[in-house]
Amino acid sequence: MPRGARLPLAILLVAFLVAEFGYRAQLAAPLENIYADLWHRLAGVRHAPRHTVLVAVDDASLAAHADVPLAFWTPLFARAMANLREAGVAAIGLDFNYQVTAENWIRKEVPDVPALKDYDLAFRQELNAGRVALVGAVARGTGGAPDSLLLPSTDHLLALPDTDLVAGVGLADLAVDQDGTVRRYEIAPQLNLPREMAQAAPRFSLAALLAFRATGQDLAAASWTLAGRAVAADRAAPISYAGPPGTMPRLPISRLLAPEALKDPAVQALRGKAVIIGGDYLGMNDVHSTPYSSGLLGRAGPLMTGPEIQANILETLLSGRATEPLAAGLRWLAFAILLGAATYVFLRLSPWQGLAVLAAAGGVALAAGYGAFLALKLLPAAHLQSGLAAAYVMAFGSRLTREEREKARQRALFEGYVSDSVIEMYLSSDRKVDLGGQSMQISVLFSDIRNFTTITEKLEAHEVVEFLNVYFERIIEAIRAEGGRIDKFIGDAVMAEFGVPHAFPDHALRALRAAVRMRALAEEFKQWMQQRFAERQIPQFGVGIGVHTGNAVVGNIGSAKRMEFTAIGDTVNVASRLEGETKGLNCVIVASAETVRAAGAAVRTGRHDTLKVKGRAEPVEVYEIIDVVG
Repeated sequence: MPRGARLPLAILLVAFLVAEFGYRAQLAAPLENIYADLWHRLAGVRHAPRHTVLVAVDDASLAAHADVPLAFWTPLFARAMANLREAGVAAIGLDFNYQVTAENWIRKEVPDVPALKDYDLAFRQELNAGRVALVGAVARGTGGAPDSLLLPSTDHLLALPDTDLVAGVGLADLAVDQDGTVRRYEIAPQLNLPREMAQAAPRFSLAALLAFRATGQDLAAASWTLAGRAVAADRAAPISYAGPPGTMPRLPISRLLAPEALKDPAVQALRGKAVIIGGDYLGMNDVHSTPYSSGLLGRAGPLMTGPEIQANILETLLSGRATEPLAAGLRWLAFAILLGAATYVFLRLSPWQGLAVLAAAGGVALAAGYGAFLALKLLPAAHLQSGLAAAYVMAFGSRLTREEREKARQRALFEGYVSDSVIEMYLSSDRKVDLGGQSMQISVLFSDIRNFTTITEKLEAHEVVEFLNVYFERIIEAIRAEGGRIDKFIGDAVMAEFGVPHAFPDHALRALRAAVRMRALAEEFKQWMQQRFAERQIPQFGVGIGVHTGNAVVGNIGSAKRMEFTAIGDTVNVASRLEGETKGLNCVIVASAETVRAAGAAVRTGRHDTLKVKGRAEPVEVYEIIDVVG
């Protein structure tokens, strides 16, 4: 694999694993819920239910029978259920839990009214007909204590065919998430009941029981088939809500209680449907938060009644419109495409540009999630976004690390040879030297000490080292002050370049200013030499400086064991030869015409000549440098 492809693939792999394993562990489940709620609110009404109807005990129905308290409505429920049965409904669920019957209350409070002793008879007869499922509730135990069942009255349970609680009682408890929202349903809630109760206790949720009874399923089977889908007892899945509260088709119970109810077209239209009878009136406590309840921009939406939620679960099961997770292969493909594209872009942009791309990619993940939701699929957008964030951090983290390593390497390469300010200017610029070698226009300066051999003959070895160190320390500062780079020391000579590593556009002017300053420093150093070695009769100290401007090859040159960053080529050769010509021309600084022209009008020149230098066929036009103004 090409080395340049390893980093993108590594980033893509890690980002993919972050998204995938985060999804499997549901690390971003709260955010996924927020997104799913948003999808519901954006979609509004998702479909028109065709299998389920809610028969509502609404305010109008209560007002029509204002003389009958709801606790005494069993005869009215019996009449409504009889009409539903005659209308040919597939199943009936009563979402009212009468734990105390009207008959028992009458026997206790008004025992002298024998005409009321069979007040619930018609209701019990409807239960015995085997078309109605009652509701029970579960009181969850705390601290490891067993759960307890809140079942309907014993009189009503005994009226069920064969007193079969599994076939006649559905559990109305809803699966509530930690934030109090109802988003999912269960087929058979797991109950912590004592062993002696568990065998005969209700098994299924109300909606699941009605779905099985409406489709003639064997309740004792290990699994069932609804709308062509296999359903297991341990199934827990999202509710495919038809829409916000009020979407589920409903019929006021007063229509079923009317004298000619069976002639009502709305009642006749109930044939073959599953029906839930439940409350829908002001002041009832059975209301819950759904994905539609937390409105956009923080505005709270309406709550949904428990019976309507049960009806939505029942419609989900009977219609087969199950909102299911995207198949693993499609999920992986979506992850790979978006994460791969984002990684490719991240590695080519600045961090701020990458942040904008990250936001855009996160928006794409949301759009893809919403599109999947409309197709009844769940794409884990939040976990995909976590993978995008991981790709961003790794891409720019690796780039910063790589860039910092490269900066450290280049800082070490130039440190000590150029000033710190020049290093910082170079590292912060977009233009970097190709260490593998590149042609650049620079100015090269060579300086040599005159009569160096004669001087050294009159000094001890340590004295030679001493005076060279003092001298070099002074002229190095002059070179650095103009942004020059010390290339190397060759005995008593020094080679410096201007325009590298940082490409100063005025490198020729800087080289000449440095040369003039070096000449002044050499005059000062002459006094130091006379004082330090007063009795040695050494020759008078002096220097020669040659400067030339032109193209040179700059880069790391050497072997695998020893590399040196330097400049080579004709420009370097000419600068060296001009330094050697200073003695014959009887001047300290000699610069080529190329350097003088590049430096501009600030240069004051003296002698002008044309020289033939060794190693070059063409003659070189040269000038004596008197001064640099400004």
